[in-house]
Amino acid sequence: MKIDVLTLFPEMFVPVKTSMLGKAEEKGILEIRLTDIRDFSNNKHKKTDDYPFGGGGGMVMMPDPIFGALEHIGAKGKKIIYMSPRGKVLDEEKVKELSQLDDLVILCGHYEGVDQRVLDYWEAEEVSIGDYVLTGGELPAMVLIDSVARLLPGVLGNENSAMEESIYSGLLEHPQYTQPREYEGMPVPEVLLNGNHKLIEEWKFRQALRLTKARRPEMFEAFIADRERFTKAEKKIIDEVLSYGDEVLKDDAE
Repeated sequence: MKIDVLTLFPEMFVPVKTSMLGKAEEKGILEIRLTDIRDFSNNKHKKTDDYPFGGGGGMVMMPDPIFGALEHIGAKGKKIIYMSPRGKVLDEEKVKELSQLDDLVILCGHYEGVDQRVLDYWEAEEVSIGDYVLTGGELPAMVLIDSVARLLPGVLGNENSAMEESIYSGLLEHPQYTQPREYEGMPVPEVLLNGNHKLIEEWKFRQALRLTKARRPEMFEAFIADRERFTKAEKKIIDEVLSYGDEVLKDDAE
């Protein structure tokens, strides 16, 4: 997968060139190409913004440097995402959709945003990572890249781990433990140490259900909606979790 990022601050993208994503680039699974929008400014001071027509606070990124950058990378016909608080919030469905692409272009805005003609002409889709505003689109772009790239075959060590984790399974992830068996008076749950894989899987399922019901009840309700897909043992655990009182769920939420 090739991901082109258009930004005023390419130096910010060190994190996506390291760790697992860096290794994915070394393997040729992923290619992240950074383009500095300032390089396409016709202004001698490399200016890329100006005051908005109609007044208002802040500055707006001008269309010409962005057009130049998009034309330079051959963006026509490719999927273009503009990181924007106006966009639909990034979710599992959108991440999966984008992970199927061979090419993706991400435009990072700054100041009060970009000239609307950029978005209209290039048919850019606006995507947000949450209902809050950041100083620029670089951090949201990194979130998008990480969430999409980890679904590419070969990026993670365990081919199944991406789809097993958290919301991809429909539930929040169960608690995890490692060595030592006891730390500061807190032992690892005994069920995880007895080697009984059936009991371990049931424990994980129960804990995931509890956490999801407490913290994301809408996810929980969606997950259990089709009861016919569950085994008899799973249905029993679901009914058990449904019977938990508010105090039990309050502990899970904390």
